[in-house]
Amino acid sequence: MGEPTDIQQPGAEQPDAASGTPAAAPAEPGRMPDGATRVAQSRSAALRSRVRDQRRSPARPRIWFELALIGISYWLYSLVRNAVPEQEAIAQKHASWIWDFEHSLGVAFERSVNHAMDGVGWLITGMNYYYATLHFVVTIGVLVWLYRRHPGRYVGARTVLFVTTGIALVGFYFFPLAPPRLMTDGGFIDTVKTHGTWGSMASGPATHVSNQFAAMPSMHIGWSMWCGLTLFFLARRTWVRLLGLLYPAATLVVIVSTANHFWMDAVGGLVCLLVGFLTARWLYHSSVYKLPRVPARETPEEPITVPEQWSEPAVSTARR
Repeated sequence: MGEPTDIQQPGAEQPDAASGTPAAAPAEPGRMPDGATRVAQSRSAALRSRVRDQRRSPARPRIWFELALIGISYWLYSLVRNAVPEQEAIAQKHASWIWDFEHSLGVAFERSVNHAMDGVGWLITGMNYYYATLHFVVTIGVLVWLYRRHPGRYVGARTVLFVTTGIALVGFYFFPLAPPRLMTDGGFIDTVKTHGTWGSMASGPATHVSNQFAAMPSMHIGWSMWCGLTLFFLARRTWVRLLGLLYPAATLVVIVSTANHFWMDAVGGLVCLLVGFLTARWLYHSSVYKLPRVPARETPEEPITVPEQWSEPAVSTARR
């Protein structure tokens, strides 16, 4: 005879009230099950992980997006810069204040440099064209070089440039400043007018579409220093790195010689650039030049290597 078989009677699955076993509580209407909560948490964790990875190794942006972004950004920059009211009286007052302050420090050398360089016709003409063109040509060239050779660092470095320019717009609005060449009784020479060169929005027939009193801070210095530091830290060839250091120094000489800026405008440009670098470091948790050269998503996976004997067929063992 076998063991007695328990026959489950209808309703036997109900808990015995006398045994004290609690019955499973029915799900409350409208309450999400625990599984849905775990799914939501996993999605949130995945999003945080993705943002963290993006900050540590920014992805290469699409070229069409970058071209559109740069074009729109420069259009907005020009629009805002030129929309700032040209408050000539305040701009002249600020220029006199800076000129007097430099005299009190004993470093008001701009007029002497301006007059000395104006005496060398070929040199000052070259500086006029330098001021009008290289500001854009070199900056765009460095951006293209970054995009092609250092795609993992491009977004971070570009962020520095954009933040720097954005802060400069605030300076243009709240501190209108007449450049030395427009100072009342300043004694400076407007070298573009004197030598009849073209291309500058600061003098000649283009003055009606350009704000003449947006001199502080100097974006010629801010952008040129950004270019110089980028080349110095990332270029491999020594002569290119040296050119990177010389470029902002040459730009400082040009902006002073052409009487477009005081040297204190250059200091303002460097302060804006410093804020740009600090902002990028906060965003990416690293110096922009220490980010991976190639985004992590584009780095090819290294092949897995195993000992040679592991790859031998097992047939030889079976034949023994």
